Amino acid sequence: MKPSKDISRLIEIMAALRAPMTGCPWDVEQNFSTIAPYTIEEAYEVADAIARGDFDDLREELGDLLLQVVYHAQMAEEIGEFAFGDVVEAITTKMIRRHPHVFGDEKARSAGMAKGMWEKIKATEKAEKRDARIARGLDPEDHGKGYLDSVPVALPALTRALKLQEKAARVGFDWSEAAPILDKIEEEIGELREALAGGDTGPIKDEFGDMLFAVVNLGRHLKLDAEAALNGTNEKFRSRFHYVEQALEASGGSLEKATLDEMEALWQQAKSAK
Repeated sequence: MKPSKDISRLIEIMAALRAPMTGCPWDVEQNFSTIAPYTIEEAYEVADAIARGDFDDLREELGDLLLQVVYHAQMAEEIGEFAFGDVVEAITTKMIRRHPHVFGDEKARSAGMAKGMWEKIKATEKAEKRDARIARGLDPEDHGKGYLDSVPVALPALTRALKLQEKAARVGFDWSEAAPILDKIEEEIGELREALAGGDTGPIKDEFGDMLFAVVNLGRHLKLDAEAALNGTNEKFRSRFHYVEQALEASGGSLEKATLDEMEALWQQAKSAK
């Protein structure tokens, strides 16, 4: 089998990998749950390639992510649910429906997207999806019964906190400004101190989570994405630590042999150098 730019070749490869008797043993034994973590990982690797501005890596990582879509579609086809073509049809239908100002008739295009039209279209889609689930004998709700239950559980925790807060804010459950949230953060830190004094792991975990949730809320009011901000700090930490490592090696030392004071002195140098 030869490589190709045609998506049908990738679908053929995936089907061959999943063939029960002749396929790859590892691929054959996978299911939606075991593959899902890889799907999330590949999405992050796409984002990483974009952040680094590496288009060679981006091309490769987009391929890896596309493979995940094909993988899930192949497994769904095997159990008679849907095939890759149905995935393509679903997203093209959604894009055309959600952009009447681009794909609609002349009147829709000239009028542009009316105020509130996006939410109206999404509400219609949600109602149709609910009816379809009922027709299939499934629970009408995807994630539960509450207003916030449509926020996916599988999102990274910081991102999910942001999405929950944003949705609650739409119905007025929100701080009016950022300043009071700082007080809330200090309050949560105080409660964390009390939990630490008690020494019980459960309350400590709860209060630590409450503090993080409040910090995400502050970032939202400051128009800062907590996930992106933390990623920036992660990279800053990595870069400064690498400076310490290189400085130690240049002087004939190592991370393993250096004292904390020595590493702290080099860390301060790294901060001054940036």
